[in-house]
Amino acid sequence: MNKILVVAVHPDDETLGCSGTLLKHKAKEDEIHWLICTTIDENHSYYETREKEIEKVSELYNFDSVHNLRLKTMQVDEYSMSELVRKISKVISEIKPNIIYLPFKGDVHSDHRKIFEASYSCTKSFRYPFIKKIYMMETLSETEFAPSTKEDSFIPNVFVDISDFIDKKLEIMQIFKSEIAEHPFPRNERNIKALATFRGAISGCEYAESFMLLKEIL
Repeated sequence: MNKILVVAVHPDDETLGCSGTLLKHKAKEDEIHWLICTTIDENHSYYETREKEIEKVSELYNFDSVHNLRLKTMQVDEYSMSELVRKISKVISEIKPNIIYLPFKGDVHSDHRKIFEASYSCTKSFRYPFIKKIYMMETLSETEFAPSTKEDSFIPNVFVDISDFIDKKLEIMQIFKSEIAEHPFPRNERNIKALATFRGAISGCEYAESFMLLKEIL
């Protein structure tokens, strides 16, 4: 049995980036754990709705644990790197995952880039020997808007067939009502399915999610 941790900078990143993969892990009786890094302000009119969305999403995935750092969304730059590392390290040390899914380091959102940097700092083998695989995931509306440079290009080298889980992925994404809108806005059923179709065409299946493998210890 594997222990899986997905680091979601914002609630819905886990669904956009690796929903089908998480569901596939769960179907194989792996443990799946959800680390949410940011939240909207408690005084925001949507706060209670967002909390209910998170609860419902957690139930649909049947996460083994959910952790929320409650950092200020779109203001992660205000936190020092040492503070972020300390908070993320605490969760990783508690769960002891052997597989971790992280945001892509070149994502256009500054929250994503800083959380990647802090999270990757928590994967050193001499401090976290239980971590055996580290992936970066493709988050629709963030990854594809990265600068078109070699350093920031998402070049997948791992593909997961999610054909059996695409409908559940779309169902879960619908819960995040405030995060979806009609095409050409990236986050909607049409575009989520289009990306999965494209990744499936590359890897020889109907629908797929793609990742960049950063490290594997055998």
